[in-house]
Order: sequence, then C-alpha cells, then structure tokens
Amino acid sequence: MSEAVILETNSATPEHRDILIVGAGISGIGGAVHLKKELPNKTFLILENQDSFGGTWKTHTYPGIRSDSDLFTFGYKFKPWTGKPIASAGAILEYMSEVIEENAIDAHIRYGSTVISASWSTEQKLWTLVANDASTGTTKTYTANFLWMCQGYYRHAKGYTPEWPGMNAYQGTVVHPQTWPEDLDYENKNVLVIGSGATAATLVPAMADKTKHITMLQRSPTYFAPGENRNELADSLRELDIPKEWIHEIVRKRILLDSKEITRRSFEEPEALRAELLAGARAFLGEDFDIEKHFTPAYRPWQQRLAFVPDGDLFTGIASGNASVVTDQIETFNETGVLTASGEQLDADIIVTATGFNLCMFGDIQFSVDGTPVDFSDTVTWRGMLLSGVPNMCWVFGYLRTSWTMRADLISEFVCRLLKHMDDNGMDAVTPTLSEADQHTAIQPWVDPENFNAGYLTRGMHLLPKQGTALPWRHTQDYYFDRDDIPTADLDDASLQYQHGQKLNRAVGSE
Repeated sequence: MSEAVILETNSATPEHRDILIVGAGISGIGGAVHLKKELPNKTFLILENQDSFGGTWKTHTYPGIRSDSDLFTFGYKFKPWTGKPIASAGAILEYMSEVIEENAIDAHIRYGSTVISASWSTEQKLWTLVANDASTGTTKTYTANFLWMCQGYYRHAKGYTPEWPGMNAYQGTVVHPQTWPEDLDYENKNVLVIGSGATAATLVPAMADKTKHITMLQRSPTYFAPGENRNELADSLRELDIPKEWIHEIVRKRILLDSKEITRRSFEEPEALRAELLAGARAFLGEDFDIEKHFTPAYRPWQQRLAFVPDGDLFTGIASGNASVVTDQIETFNETGVLTASGEQLDADIIVTATGFNLCMFGDIQFSVDGTPVDFSDTVTWRGMLLSGVPNMCWVFGYLRTSWTMRADLISEFVCRLLKHMDDNGMDAVTPTLSEADQHTAIQPWVDPENFNAGYLTRGMHLLPKQGTALPWRHTQDYYFDRDDIPTADLDDASLQYQHGQKLNRAVGSE
C-alpha cells in the first residue's frame, strides 16, 4: 500500500488518455518516444511522482554517482551516445533532457503525481488511476485504455539497511546512498562504507581524496572488471568521421557481442574468467595484496552483477593508501564505529550503508481487476512483460546482465505493435491467460537464483510474478533470444484472450 497521504479528493471528471505511463525514468521516457513515432494518433500521459524526470538518476545524488554499464547500450537505440561509455548521473540526465526536448515529451508529463490505486473494469474496458497531486494536495483521477508500468523496481524513498546490533549506540552519522544529505561534510573525516557492490565501488574512489581515510567493509567480495573509460572502436570510427548514428549502432552491437561472450564464459569457463578478473585487480594492487581474501568471491562470475571499474579507480584508491578494504562480518556497532567478528575495531565519523535497496513491485500501487485485488506474486508473466489475468497492462523490467534499456526498447516496440494489432482488429482488451495445460506445468521463480542471485532479488523474490518453463510464459533474461522472439511473437496466440467491441467514449483532457 502506498504511504502517500490523501488530503482531499478531487471529484472532477477524470482525465482520459489512450495510454497512461507510470514513471518518467529511462523506460517511461523511451516508451513515450516510441508512442509518438509509431502511434502518433494515440493520446498518452506520463505520471511521475518525483518533481522531475530521470528515475534512479534523479533519486541518487551521492558522490561520484555514475552508470555501471556503458551508455552505448544503456542509451536509447534512437538517440546516439557521444560521451564516455561510463557516464555520470548529470550526463545521463542531460542526455534524457535532450530526448524529452527533441521529441516534445515534456507536455505529456505530470510531475508530483503519486499513483495510489489502479483498477480495471471489464465492463468499461478501462483503467482508472487515482493519484496524489503534490501541487494541489488533492487527488486526481485518470482513465486509460492501456496501462504501461515503467516505475522501476526499487523503493525510491528509502534504501535497504540491515538491522545490526548496537546501531543505536553509534555516536556518528549514518547515511544511505539513496538518501544522501546535501550538506554532508566528509572532508578530513574517517568514513566507513559498508557494502561491496557498484555503489560502494563508486563512493570509495569518489570520496577518497577528501576524506582522512575511507574503508570499504564487505561481508564477502565482489567481482570487478577494471578498464579504461573509453571505447576504442567508437574513437576509431569518430576519427574516420563516421556518422554518429552509425557509430552508436556499430558500437552497441560490438559491446553486446562481447557481453554475450563473457556471459557464455561465466557458465562454460568460469575458472578461466575468474582468473582474468582477478588478474585485472592484481595489476593495480600488486602481488603482495591479498586478492584471494578481498576480491575473490565464492560465486561464479556473473551470478551477481559484474561491476565495471573505470580506469581502475577503486583499486588505485586502495593502492594509494587513501582507501582500504576489510572483509569481515559485523559483530556490533558501538559508540565510535563497528566491531567486526574477528575483533577488529573500525572507527568512523561517518558510516555509509551501501547495502542495496528495497524491491518495490509496481510502485506500491493498489491494483484491482473488476473489484478483486491483484497479488502479482500469483501471476505468471507472458514473455516477462504482460501478466496473466491482468488486462491491457504491460510491465517493464530490464535485463540484469545486459543494459536495462535494451529490453525497455524491445518492450516499447512490442507495445506499439500490440496496440496497432488491437486497433486493426477492433479489439478493446487483451488478457494473457493460462490454459488448463499451462496451469499444470511447472511454475518457477521469475528469476532463477542459480542464474542470478543478487541480494535485492533474493530478499524480494516472493513479491515477484512467476514464470513458466516454456514460451510464452518463460522469462529468459537473454537479449539475443528476446531480440528475435519478441518482435515476431504471435499476437493471435491462444494465450492472449481478446475482447471485441466498440470502445466507450470518454472525455479527453487537453493535450
């Protein structure tokens, strides 16, 4: 249930659009551009609870905030990326701003709109959404024929911090990267960063030069892949004065192919790949550094996200002595810092809990279909994007290994194709429906933990929809499979149940 407070109900006539998009992050903005280009006669509106676009790049403001995947693939297929592969949040927001301006999307966004409930009526063939409007302190009602959920996958308001013993005793400052204070002064302070994921790997080198000392305390190691923050192929093509659109597409294909090979090796040659990754760390840290203890995970490469370290900055910070890494369990917090299980006291003026986020399914919105609440953990996804028993709704969840946007783009193209198909055939609603045979097949977790077991997924897997063992209910998380399958998916397959009939006329809000 949403934590938003309803102050006053606005009983005015609901605003209607053909499509409502929830979320103005990378997925929602991309989806809007596809709609404008492929379905120019459709009306749409984006409801965004923050006061600006950007999603995760708007939420996170901690030092050094940057992408952990390259912008040639994280960027949109329709908008060439011309900067460094790993980009700062500011550069990504500037890129998104250009997309919004170039495609006149801003007029279609309602900021400060927190969706509280979404209800589908089969009789009306209509979604009705109620949203808190931050500008007025009232609620507003919107209706749409199709709902496109692009709200992301974590709770923006609060990150995940475990409850450690003795936290109340600590006299210093505890912050989570997701809610970084604007006025936090860490200059010449001792800082302890708890965690070893991409966020910790970003924070430590970004803060190292200003702190008295910064320590990364990790329960277990993570694989890091150091390398130059440049793309040699892109640079070579630029020297040849190749059009930027061609460069973008060529480099995307090269990066995707390289990523495919790394993923293959993570399954088929895990020890060889492990040795290469550890050699990359050792090249910066030297032979005397205990690589086995601090940078050799127990899991195989790519069973959790493989974080790229641009220019090896995490390792150079450690090698310089400005930063250090401790691999140990937390026994307890105390007045001056943390006592580890091995008995080491780590004093700190500031403790940063870079311990991940809380999975948030479908924006904490209360969903119902014909008055019956929807429990998404009881649904099964149709190719990982439509949900069984839920009419006229698409859900965007990107790739876990490949850049998120690669899947968001594929889904955008699919939604436009689906809506065209429905219009061409006089169909008002589509509902993915499990056949009797499907209902008796094996239903599995939406992500196989043996394939990918990041902490936020294992903590929240019970909230996620399910998947089947075969198409169309299988969710592959494989870009190369989806690239061929999704554009050719049979829209007349028996798993998609359509409703025919004349749409009801609705009052349309100003565009």
